[in-house]
Amino acid sequence: MAEPTHPDRAAQIVDQWRTERPDLDPTPFLVIGRLHRVANALTTELVRVYDEFGLGEGEFDVLATLRRQGGDFALTPSDLSEQTVVSSGAVTKRVDRLEARGLVERRPSGTDGRSRLVALTPAGRKLIDRAFAAHLANEERLLSVLSQPERDALERGLLALARSLAV
Repeated sequence: MAEPTHPDRAAQIVDQWRTERPDLDPTPFLVIGRLHRVANALTTELVRVYDEFGLGEGEFDVLATLRRQGGDFALTPSDLSEQTVVSSGAVTKRVDRLEARGLVERRPSGTDGRSRLVALTPAGRKLIDRAFAAHLANEERLLSVLSQPERDALERGLLALARSLAV
């Protein structure tokens, strides 16, 4: 991919810091600053698709997590919390909203009478199947500006960074 003909905001900020603090190397901002800005812009673009299906980001996450489980498409609330990386309180709020819409149901666990499962309903499965297909098409659109080698290199670099941060 060709270099841009004009500097972006991150490059402008680095140039300002080079002038103001020539004793420091501000170039890490070229990656970190851009990652931050790209992450914010990506969230906006992703949420736009979730909105088309009447879902918030957290609700989409719960439905997608349940759907990819296969089988009975169910998890305990604690497993759902662990897999969506949010608190149990946040899971409860999301499940309450989805249950009110008939997209998930709480039911007794088959193995522990005290435990409950959160499971997709047929309506929830139908909705997430449509929403996830649109989500993947949107992600492909967002990445279409990158060649396959650029995508591969970005994926490897982000994986290395994620591992270093234990995320």
